[in-house]
Amino acid sequence: MDTKRDTAPNNGQAPQPTWRTLEAKQQPRWPDPAKLREAEAELRSYPPLVFAGECDQLKQRLAEAAAGRAFILQGGDCAETFEGVTADAIRNKLKTLLQMAAVLTYAASVPVVKIGRIAGQYGKPRSSDTETRDGVTLPAYRGDSVNGFDFTEASRIPDPWRMVRMYHSSAATLNLVRAFTTGGYADLRQVHAWNRDFVAASPSGERYELLAAEIERALRFMHACGTDPEELRVVEFYASHEGLLLDYEEALTRTDSRTGLPYDTSAHFLWIGERTRDLDGAHVDFFSKVRNPIGMKLGPTTSPDLALAYLDKLDPDREPGRLTFVIRMGAGLVRDKLPALVEKVTAEGHKVAWISDPMHGNTFEAPSGHKTRRFDDVLDEVKGFFEVHRALGTHPGGIHVELTGDDVTECIGGGDEIVFGDLATRYESACDPRLNRSQSLDLAFLVAEMYRGVQ
Repeated sequence: MDTKRDTAPNNGQAPQPTWRTLEAKQQPRWPDPAKLREAEAELRSYPPLVFAGECDQLKQRLAEAAAGRAFILQGGDCAETFEGVTADAIRNKLKTLLQMAAVLTYAASVPVVKIGRIAGQYGKPRSSDTETRDGVTLPAYRGDSVNGFDFTEASRIPDPWRMVRMYHSSAATLNLVRAFTTGGYADLRQVHAWNRDFVAASPSGERYELLAAEIERALRFMHACGTDPEELRVVEFYASHEGLLLDYEEALTRTDSRTGLPYDTSAHFLWIGERTRDLDGAHVDFFSKVRNPIGMKLGPTTSPDLALAYLDKLDPDREPGRLTFVIRMGAGLVRDKLPALVEKVTAEGHKVAWISDPMHGNTFEAPSGHKTRRFDDVLDEVKGFFEVHRALGTHPGGIHVELTGDDVTECIGGGDEIVFGDLATRYESACDPRLNRSQSLDLAFLVAEMYRGVQ
């Protein structure tokens, strides 16, 4: 859906952007403008979810990845749900990312920047405004931040107060994540504890346990030498989501008291999706005016000149860490389409971080009707991404994956060999299929091997 909005006052928050006068794709058809204004006012009254200084710190970390001195691991749910805001679900996602990061850090000998698709990934773009079942047409499900999943008229009516609930769900999630990452759970000496429920039934878990034993020996050696750095006990962990609902993003934009500059305090890192990346559209305009590090999803139709135009719009000062290109081309196209982009951007002197999103270009419908992905296709797109960078002498900066810490059966293949007949066993995603914990660890080990091959 495309909308244009009149400019509205922002009650002294951040400087009013011009996005409301531009074409804004993928926005809900809010049925009650007065209700929307009330929800926006409520959101503007709330404290920030993240702080400007944290966003600046992440920008520095992303600059290290752009320079070839770090690797970015970004992962989490395709679409978070309000029902999924539980301690177990949050801990399991975090545990999976910590395990993947441990594999990449130790096996590839590289610092890992850890970013979750978490605490805000409640909205999803859709290919159609409506969905029809058995002759009944209703608004499409756009994520829990907009409407309900149940196929009923009452559930599917967009409700702006769901954005307020998204704020509270995100705050609860971030509160728990911060407790886990600073309160001892993320201590690297917990590498075995993260795996206790997993080893017996999983080949990837067994492989991880061997690596964990090596890490433990290294830590004992460091301790014997009198070294116990703080970095081993706490983890820097950042929150990200697609900056889709501009009403929400604007309501959470605040002026930084240190610098007088606007930051979108809904997350540390926001990305612009494939369906909303119009150069002259509302999303690119809005995110050009906030100081967070920004990601841009680039599909196979992106020309090198368009990539440069995005850089001119979003990173005119060529600030290291400001802009990250997230590549989602599909296993069959990445080797053909990516080189021209990397060559052109590099030749112009831009220092962007390049991340592979091997999920979104490899989705198809299984015979059962389930949306799924082949693990081999996911892996092949990452391989192609690394091959391109190896050939050009540039740095493969990271991966962006949809995953869960639960033993779902949504993507076929992997070490545990999920087949088509398994999909219905535990298909729990509200939108797109995710890698389960075992497949995520398989991917981490394989990426670590690829990374060593380009050093």
